Amino acid sequence: MFPIAKRSLAMIDSFSLGTLRYALGLSAFAILLWAIEGRQAFRYGTRLWPAIGFGLVGITGFNTLVWYGLNFTRPEHAGILTALQTPLTALALWLVRGQRPAAFTLGCVAVAIGGVILVVTKGDPARGLEGGSLLGDVLVLSGAICWVTYTLAGGRFTGWSALRMTTLTCIPGGIGLLLVNSIAVAVGFVQVPSFEAIASVWWQILYFAAGSVVLGVLGFNAGVKHLGALNAMLMINLVPVGVFAIEAALGRRYEAVEVVGAALVIGALIANNLYLRRAS
Repeated sequence: MFPIAKRSLAMIDSFSLGTLRYALGLSAFAILLWAIEGRQAFRYGTRLWPAIGFGLVGITGFNTLVWYGLNFTRPEHAGILTALQTPLTALALWLVRGQRPAAFTLGCVAVAIGGVILVVTKGDPARGLEGGSLLGDVLVLSGAICWVTYTLAGGRFTGWSALRMTTLTCIPGGIGLLLVNSIAVAVGFVQVPSFEAIASVWWQILYFAAGSVVLGVLGFNAGVKHLGALNAMLMINLVPVGVFAIEAALGRRYEAVEVVGAALVIGALIANNLYLRRAS
């Protein structure tokens, strides 16, 4: 997603791209839910406000912040920062539920954050301020925090299938994306993209809708239900590996300090995951 998104943003703004991908993805979700579970599955019951809240934070917040942040940073940075969702989840559970992480986990969090700093700054803090990169990284990290919040929503929707939870949280989230897009156009921050601009990235939009929305969000929510948050978050660690490999194949050359930083992040997160498995 990140390598393709970075290159698509040269043709269409991040707000419009996010709105289009969820308009198509949400349409697919609605058709699937109607066909598989019937019309009654669209009823929120007493869970309307939680669905609205988590949908706005997870879908609207994540997409708005991460996609706009990609304008200012590199796909590899976005991949590394997304992988931080694992330690962020541990810290969120400590803050919200009082479940203090073990000392080993906190140590792994510190190592992972140190690795991120190496990747972002390349060993020189002043370089993190060059070219707007730091702004982009902060926006992507904020989006990752939004997704951590969405991940913790699973307990609020027990009894719902992954498809139903995904669809009914994506509806308010998609409406939120449309509102943000409309405001950005109204204040002159972006312009409505031309038909030619949309047509120039038609296959990317289809990929985002089918791949990163339908298969991505639905697959992630189903994975959390079947594997648990711990194993699902372990899969997130593959994101930066994939992004670094794709960018390398496209000709990107990395400095040694970037590779070391990425290895620290991935190694620390996997070590913590294995520790938690053994402890449980």
